[in-house]
Amino acid sequence: MKTKSKLTLLTLLSFLTLSLYAQGYKPGDIATDFRLKNVDERMVSLADYKDAKGFIVVFTCNECPYAKAYESRLIALDQKYKAKGYPVIAINSNDPAVSTSDSFEAMQKKHAEKKYTFPYLVDAGQQIFPQYGATKTPHVFILQKENKQLVVKYIGAIDNNYKDANDVSEKYVEDAVEALLNKKPVKKAVTVAVGCGIKVKK
Repeated sequence: MKTKSKLTLLTLLSFLTLSLYAQGYKPGDIATDFRLKNVDERMVSLADYKDAKGFIVVFTCNECPYAKAYESRLIALDQKYKAKGYPVIAINSNDPAVSTSDSFEAMQKKHAEKKYTFPYLVDAGQQIFPQYGATKTPHVFILQKENKQLVVKYIGAIDNNYKDANDVSEKYVEDAVEALLNKKPVKKAVTVAVGCGIKVKK
């Protein structure tokens, strides 16, 4: 019973810690830009993408089973929508001191092994994910450029089946981007992100 109580307490503390960081964006909010280091050592900002109509910003990591299950789907999303103006921008916010598999060198290796077609940025100092309110890996924020601002249009999961890409019945991100491309409102602007908790400093 003591072990169970300790586990329950740890789970509660973890939830409360993440809750402190979860005061982020809602659909309709204006998102701030960022400037983060990519795995190729270059600094990347959303402002660099002059021709983009918006972005599929994904907070993810290297070894979370949920994040790994979506690696190929993220590549597919980027390949499908980058040319249409909505590139994928991946960000790893895990503290490498807590999650050693998320070191910058490990990120570079992951990017090369998976042949990511999108930037994979490190949220050094964990400054960006609290602004957005990301709590999971993966956690998606779709932004659209409007009047020189970045408007949040969707927040949540990629789809409704992380286990099997062939058994997905709701493609949340695709549906949202398609709606934006067709100048229609996003019908489901918020879903529950499913994944591992972002690893924060103690």
